[in-house]
Amino acid sequence: MAFACVVAFMGIGLVDPILPAISSQLQASPSQAMWLFTSYLVITGFAMFFTSAVSSRLGTRTTLLIGLVVIVAFAAAAGASGNVWQIIGFRAGWGLGNALFISTALAGIVGAASGGVDSAIILYEAAMGLGLATGPLVGGALGSISWRGPFFGTAALMAVGLIAIAALLPRAPKPAPVPLSATLTALRHPVLMTLAVAAVFYNYGFFALLAYSPFPLETAGRAIGLTIGAQQLGLVFFGWGLCLALTSVFAAEPLVTWLGRGPVLTATLLLLAVDLGVMALLEARFWVLVAGIVIGGLLLGVMNTVLTQSVMESTDLPRSVASSTYSGVRFLGGALSAAVAGPIAVAFGPAVPYVVAAVAFVLSALLLVVRRHHLAAIDRHVTAQDVAEETADERAVVTQAEHLVEDSDTAAAVTSTVRVR
Repeated sequence: MAFACVVAFMGIGLVDPILPAISSQLQASPSQAMWLFTSYLVITGFAMFFTSAVSSRLGTRTTLLIGLVVIVAFAAAAGASGNVWQIIGFRAGWGLGNALFISTALAGIVGAASGGVDSAIILYEAAMGLGLATGPLVGGALGSISWRGPFFGTAALMAVGLIAIAALLPRAPKPAPVPLSATLTALRHPVLMTLAVAAVFYNYGFFALLAYSPFPLETAGRAIGLTIGAQQLGLVFFGWGLCLALTSVFAAEPLVTWLGRGPVLTATLLLLAVDLGVMALLEARFWVLVAGIVIGGLLLGVMNTVLTQSVMESTDLPRSVASSTYSGVRFLGGALSAAVAGPIAVAFGPAVPYVVAAVAFVLSALLLVVRRHHLAAIDRHVTAQDVAEETADERAVVTQAEHLVEDSDTAAAVTSTVRVR
């Protein structure tokens, strides 16, 4: 499932390096080209509200396979398109397959992994980071040949993922059926509602950085005599995705242990706002944009992991319901960003989409601060885990003392002393 997740998330970043090429070769405006993200994310977001109900009736394995079949079909159809509006339509179908796959995979990985929920989520976020990193790289390489190449490449890779899931993932008993209204009901939970709304603002900024940045990058590069094509954009966003993957695996957990989830989420959002603010002030400077994108990847990796852990562990909702609810809401935030960033740039200037994204990050942080009394549960799991580990260590010391000291009176004294500690 993790391998297939890598390929699925490749599909998000795959079109990033070819947006300028599609815009020029198909006579589409930048705003129209960004609709390749919008149509994909809108359908993904809305469909995710119902994936928990679908997967509970069909089973995890069957839902994953159907999602992969849909992605393969629509990715290939997008590659065979003749104009930008056909691609936009096929990307919407692609989003439906992605919805069936992504939220089901998150719940499936959490349920199947043996290392605990935190480790499973880190695995999922690492797969996401690797997919977002390799997507632009593959998209840039194939896009330098033809803008059609990335779409056909994704179809081929997802077919490999389809074969892997079919061959390696065993059938599992179906869970109890989930009502179609379960995700909407789940939003009444104060913790999930708070985190979901914060995720809307957060993902607005996330996709402003991802979907809009190729256009100012190309313009800024041209101003200093650089040719910024699909390969060059692919390399920039490969660095972004690689940083995202690294911090999601190696930085998120130490920061949470040190500060707690709430402070990590708030501080990271504010740092992202600063990063986007600098990019807005200096949007005409190519290397500033490159540095801002890469630094953004470092911060987004931490944010993704900690926010997903908070959602999946802070309620008693079924994981499939929590996953589909949270994923659906956050993808809608990304869809809004991809839809309005282009028109905002045309109307107010190329720096303004970054300003709006920075404001969205600040609003997300303020929401977490204002609603912090509802979010005590997001750190409860960490505290309970730490206590359990300390208790287990103490019991191990007591057992060793009882075995090593033969004299019963001395053993009792040592045991009593250790327990007092």
